[in-house]
Amino acid sequence: MSERKTWHARYPESIAADVTIPSKSMPEMLQEVTAMYPQNTALSFYGRKMIYAELQKAVYGFAASLQKNGVQKGSRVAIMLPNCPQYVIAYYGTLAAGAIVTQVNPMLVEREIEYIMNDSGAETLVVFDALYPRVKGVQSKTKLRNVIVVSLQQSEADFSPDKTFEGFLHEGKGQFNPVNIEPEHDIAVLQYTGGTTGRSKGAMLTHYNVLANVVQSYEFFKERTKIGGEKFLTVIPLFHVFGMTACMNFAIYTANESILLPRFELEEVLNTIKNEQPSVFPGVPTMYVAITNHPRAEEYGINSIETCNSGSAPMPVELLRDFERKTGAKILEGYGLSEASPVTHCNPPFSERKPGSVGIGFPATDYKVVDLATGTEEVPNGELGEVIIKGPQIMKGYWNMPDETAVTLRDGWLYTGDIARLDDDGFLYIVDRKKDLIIASGYNIYPRDIEEVLYEHPAVQEAVVIGVPDAYRGETVKAFIVLKAGKTMAEEDIISYCKQNLAAYKIPSSVEFRHELPKTNVGKILRRALRDEVRSH
Repeated sequence: MSERKTWHARYPESIAADVTIPSKSMPEMLQEVTAMYPQNTALSFYGRKMIYAELQKAVYGFAASLQKNGVQKGSRVAIMLPNCPQYVIAYYGTLAAGAIVTQVNPMLVEREIEYIMNDSGAETLVVFDALYPRVKGVQSKTKLRNVIVVSLQQSEADFSPDKTFEGFLHEGKGQFNPVNIEPEHDIAVLQYTGGTTGRSKGAMLTHYNVLANVVQSYEFFKERTKIGGEKFLTVIPLFHVFGMTACMNFAIYTANESILLPRFELEEVLNTIKNEQPSVFPGVPTMYVAITNHPRAEEYGINSIETCNSGSAPMPVELLRDFERKTGAKILEGYGLSEASPVTHCNPPFSERKPGSVGIGFPATDYKVVDLATGTEEVPNGELGEVIIKGPQIMKGYWNMPDETAVTLRDGWLYTGDIARLDDDGFLYIVDRKKDLIIASGYNIYPRDIEEVLYEHPAVQEAVVIGVPDAYRGETVKAFIVLKAGKTMAEEDIISYCKQNLAAYKIPSSVEFRHELPKTNVGKILRRALRDEVRSH
């Protein structure tokens, strides 16, 4: 492919543009790292450290307990936790048992939890104690048999969990039976993502896919990444595919330390930077905004940070420059999607960076921009089209959705649904979204999810949701509603209703009532017309 030669020319000789991906499972990778660096710190959580030897022992203990509780190869084990050591143990323990990790956002409400449990067929769930009541509320409507509850501190909850994490960890008594895993065939992770139909889809990421993206990351960043010599500030949620790869798995692959924080709270993050002195900080733009705008950020030793790879949402160029002036760090904006494990592009740490672009392709990754009408003709550099991608990190398909898979994966190419252009150097610029995805604070929000809830309200006749620019979140959610004849409602009523039925990050921040919505001549609501109208004011 012609453009590939262009961007590969930017790779120095020390970096392999066509890196070979080893055929091994994720638990094998952890095992190899532990054998070589057993005393290296793997995890740090509020001052408590866990070395690789301890992590490996806990992983095998968890895997043994899963096996004792009937979990077999191919079983789905859901994890619904904030960032904590138990997350990493449950993740690798599940994979060691040959089971499939089903990632669940802890912010989901009951109806959303019920859908993912039933779609995945998960029979085991590891859940944070504060979320346990939500799970109990839907458990009878699912196949869940084992619910393992994690408490990060002495719990004052007024319930008795089925199983505590600590108790479960000891059930198997360390009698782990190794499982034969075929890395290129066996699924490691179901990463749920939204869809144009409104239903969340489980992207099937194999062990090979997930490891490939980690190996690609190391090859791309190896001139800036020391084996066993870095500390990763891991505040991006691990249930998010970016946090999973860029923080947890990348840090383990390089025998480095993950400093885990359950949430982004500015003072806590700054104090953690001051006390722990991390060198790598994968983040989303809203995190960098908060740090940049803190009046005394420099007093917290933020200059310990050397590398920031930014993803999940577009990075404003002025923000990038402000953050770099304060920290001395280099922000490298990238691009990816759940279906690609997730990273496909990044601004190179080894050559020219182009603010505003998402960089060049990762090693062993091909990409091109094709026409929007057929998706078969490559468009000239500078022209807009849909970006399509091919590489070892591309998913196997969508869980139990062959029709959706056939639309998204064609002739070995992943059709991203993102509108983009390429420059003559092979740098990719994401211009718009073919799908109407909203990205707020790094969270993917699919308008249909919200609209379906709005349409269930008895007073709502029509509803449409768009993303509107927001200085802090990047985008935020705005709803346009037409009420049924004779009905009256206030903005607060709609927002309150959404709070009962949607995860917090999906709730509209503003609601506008109208007598009618713009439509095509066949009656389809013109979402883009509303978006253009809002942005022109």
